[in-house]
Amino acid sequence: MTVAQASPAPDTATPILSVNNVEVIYNHVILVLKGVSLQVPESGIVALLGGNGAGKSTTLKTISCLLRAERGDVTKGSVLYRGERVDDLTPNELVRRGVIQVMEGRHCFGHLTVEENLLTGAFIHGNNRRQIADDLEKVYHYFPRLKQRRASQAGYTSGGEQQMTAIGRALMSRPRTILLDEPSMGLAPQLVEEIFEIVQRLNAEQGVAILLAEQNTSVALRYAHYGYILENGRVVLDGDAAALRENEDVKEFYLGMAGEGRRSFKDVKHYRRRKRWL
Repeated sequence: MTVAQASPAPDTATPILSVNNVEVIYNHVILVLKGVSLQVPESGIVALLGGNGAGKSTTLKTISCLLRAERGDVTKGSVLYRGERVDDLTPNELVRRGVIQVMEGRHCFGHLTVEENLLTGAFIHGNNRRQIADDLEKVYHYFPRLKQRRASQAGYTSGGEQQMTAIGRALMSRPRTILLDEPSMGLAPQLVEEIFEIVQRLNAEQGVAILLAEQNTSVALRYAHYGYILENGRVVLDGDAAALRENEDVKEFYLGMAGEGRRSFKDVKHYRRRKRWL
């Protein structure tokens, strides 16, 4: 397995996306996010890391304005995109501004072909057939496997091909920022590497900013420029991806490494008391 060569870290002086001290409550009762703040620079790849239930998906849904569909509310803080507050927009309005989310679990239309799935992402272009055709060819350029399977029903394609279809569908809207939720879920390691390499190319060649929610900390930190670690709805650690890879707490509790690179599973029941950020 080759180690990815991440593109140079972008300038963070003017972030394209800012989440500022956000609190989120579900069903008017359950407090899920507790003052989360993060920034995504123009043309940057930022990893949002943490275990299951840490609040990663909720953070992405807060940004993409999808909380209301799940009876969630932002009760404090704000989300800014290009300096303008966007957390009160509809998802449709946000997509037109250039922000789109690729949901966890892919959510392809199983009864449609791969190409028909891709075309559903082009709704903001109206009837501009030339633009839609150009965007379709761009998707096939990055995902040649989809061109081979373009006439296949999406429900009968592999998990990796469905993930490619979901990302390609997002690209059809010509986004400037993509929110990726658990793109490695359920995929073989080789496919995970392939998809992350394509994401890195999209970032480097198209200048698309990426906010990536991922449990696979090892892979995410090899491709990202910067990372945030969530626990129990709070950001407990952040920094350059290279620095996080070398952080002893990250190594032990998220990469499964201890000491001189050995895996250590002893004292698991007491691990919370040993984390320096708790």
